Amino acid sequence: MKRGLVLIFWLAGCVAPSLHTQSGSITFALIGDTPYSGFEAYALDSMIAELNREDLAFVIHVGDITAGNGPCTDAWFEARKRQFQEINHPFVIVPGDNDWVDCHRSGLEPLERLDKFRELFESGDESLGQRTLRLERQSGDPRHGTQFGEYREHMRWISGSVLFVGLNVQGSNNNLGRTAQMDAEYRQRMAAVFAWLDDSAKLARQRNLAGMVIFAQANPDFEGRFRRRSGGADGFLEFRNALLALALDFKKPILFVHGDTHHHRVDHPLADPATGEPMRNFSRVIVFGSPQTRWVRATIDAEDPLLFRAAPADLFR
Repeated sequence: MKRGLVLIFWLAGCVAPSLHTQSGSITFALIGDTPYSGFEAYALDSMIAELNREDLAFVIHVGDITAGNGPCTDAWFEARKRQFQEINHPFVIVPGDNDWVDCHRSGLEPLERLDKFRELFESGDESLGQRTLRLERQSGDPRHGTQFGEYREHMRWISGSVLFVGLNVQGSNNNLGRTAQMDAEYRQRMAAVFAWLDDSAKLARQRNLAGMVIFAQANPDFEGRFRRRSGGADGFLEFRNALLALALDFKKPILFVHGDTHHHRVDHPLADPATGEPMRNFSRVIVFGSPQTRWVRATIDAEDPLLFRAAPADLFR
């Protein structure tokens, strides 16, 4: 991608008025798939210093804070938390597959690693960072807590008349197809994902919000390019169908942010089943990832007919 190209995307023709008390323009940072090594951890310090010089509402990390072969150790995770705590802004993160699903590659148990990630990065009802942001978690919702009480990483908040929703949807085929135990994990987790997504869409409609931002680690393979074992199930099929149904029903702008593929991109990946044309109310941003340590600057302005804008931050240097 040419660094001189500013990526500005059209998501809405007419933005409905919001009933939420917080309005106006906000700017926030999108990052993910970093750091994968000691060198990238060093580069992350420089990026954090840059973020701290910016006027940002918050920073969102879509997961993968280690490489596919680890390290997945407590020491590595704890060091990353110390780094993230140096960010002046509220910092929100969801787990990536390298952080738990793929930790079996280094001899560790995935579900135990997910529990550790939750303990370090998802405890309490506030974000990380020097300034904090109040979060609503699925685990604390009385309508969801009994059945989905472990899913603290499923969170949401409202800012700039937009509902932000974090989900645990993973690379590595969404943890489907490796073992029977992991297949059961996939089914339970995705039931929680769909329940949280449905409930969040209802909330956005009830509050007459201008749009939604949904973020997760996985590239759900909108283009159908991923190779799978012969006869293997598609771990993203139901999630893609849920996103399509949401875009058709919600009609207002939806921004889906993910990592996993490490190549920054902004596009409209869903096709309208009636026309075959791209759905202009559904856009996605893929964040940068290893070996690059770069961030995407995103803005929301409910008074702007574009609503969302996004571009690599270093284009403005």
